[in-house]
Amino acid sequence: MSLKPPVGVQRLPRGPDPNSRGFDRSSPRFIALCPTSIPSSASTGPGIEEEQRVRSELRERFLRTLLMMTDKPVQFNMYEKVQVPARFGASDIDILNFQVSDLETPLGVQKEALLWCQDVISCSFEL
Repeated sequence: MSLKPPVGVQRLPRGPDPNSRGFDRSSPRFIALCPTSIPSSASTGPGIEEEQRVRSELRERFLRTLLMMTDKPVQFNMYEKVQVPARFGASDIDILNFQVSDLETPLGVQKEALLWCQDVISCSFEL
């Protein structure tokens, strides 16, 4: 009977919360998502329900667009009038970064790269 080789355990970094729950209660994202940050009078009414419905539709359209862009050539327009073509791969869950392949920069072609979404003004692709 032979023993299997040991498998390394990857430990995630400790969160900023002293209880190590992985989120910072003073972060803008936590404050925005916290249900106690919404006054009870503002969270009711037909106007809020309509706004939530519209936001939901827009979010769904955006996510479907990201799915349609996968493995397609995309033209990214960035600051300083820089235009870079690449093959779109994926986005992280918060839509903060785009993973692209074959990114053609003014300095050369990068096989794989991450684009910081705040540097991207717009992007376009063929349907």
